[in-house]
Amino acid sequence: MKTTPFTDTHIALGAKMQEFAGFNMPIEYSGINDEHLTVRNGVGVFDVSHMGEIWVKGPKALDLLQKVCSNDASKLAVGQAQYTYFPNGKGGIVDDIIVYYFEPKKYMLVVNASNIEKDWNWLQQNNSVGAELENASAHTAQLAVQGPKATELLQKLTSVNLSEIPFYHFKVGDFAGVKDVILSNTGYTGSGGFELYFYPEYGLKIWDALFETGKEYGIKPIGLGARDTLRLEKGYCLYGNDIDDTTSPIEAGLGWITKFTEGRDFIDRERLEKQKKEGVSRKLVRFELKARGIPRNGYEIVNANDEIIGNVTSGTMLPDSKKGIGMGYVKTEYTKPDTTIFIKIRNKNLEAKIVK
Repeated sequence: MKTTPFTDTHIALGAKMQEFAGFNMPIEYSGINDEHLTVRNGVGVFDVSHMGEIWVKGPKALDLLQKVCSNDASKLAVGQAQYTYFPNGKGGIVDDIIVYYFEPKKYMLVVNASNIEKDWNWLQQNNSVGAELENASAHTAQLAVQGPKATELLQKLTSVNLSEIPFYHFKVGDFAGVKDVILSNTGYTGSGGFELYFYPEYGLKIWDALFETGKEYGIKPIGLGARDTLRLEKGYCLYGNDIDDTTSPIEAGLGWITKFTEGRDFIDRERLEKQKKEGVSRKLVRFELKARGIPRNGYEIVNANDEIIGNVTSGTMLPDSKKGIGMGYVKTEYTKPDTTIFIKIRNKNLEAKIVK
């Protein structure tokens, strides 16, 4: 298995380790419930160094992005990030990614860990315009410092004014005595905070500074288990569960990052434009169980007549309310908020309702 600069630290801290996307990653430390609430109420640190970083550079950089990305990268200002995805040419999604605009002719793509090689190959395959590509995944480490107390803690370790970095923007500056750290006001938890990108050799210096300075804030390391429950509570998609090569971005509710700008001919444009205009037969919804239970990936969703209308893609039980929540695809007529549906759990149909 691959490691990150923090793998030995996770093991020393007693984390429950498991293979994820080829990496030896921490799943939990003090327990998923405790870690989830730490991020919601205070501050937690995720090792997300397994994520991929690909640079797109040169005079043809924007041309390539405009071809392979669903969102309109020409709208970005320097220092801004953008959520987007790669359409796969067959109506599905290669990956959902974030594009960072560093300077004219220079962009960084942050891609999912399990899709690094796939995305790299996809970019090369579609790079007919001659953009410069560099896979910097092995030379980039990343920590996500998330929670309502994250910004106050981070500000003690940098001269960059974090309050001047709006959501989905970033700056490059000093952090914990390390130069050229990317400080990005992004995250996957819905609790605020920043993501830090830096060279792997500075990883432990940054980790130690965070945990020393963060003592007064009750800082804790957080595993991938709580990362999953946090993103699910927020309703964020997970590639491989809620979206993949077989799911339409229009079905998945990603029409808002599918920009049909005049004159921009991106992969699958015609197909997606048709779907947006004519509608789709199923959609990704969020739901809450009314009875006690945990919806799991693959469980059937049925209507009051026990007819199958869809399936669960992600599900969990929230640590604080003990409420079962989930996401899944259902037939379009069942997608309005407050619609009653049923989740088949161990041959029982548990009532649930669609929520925003």
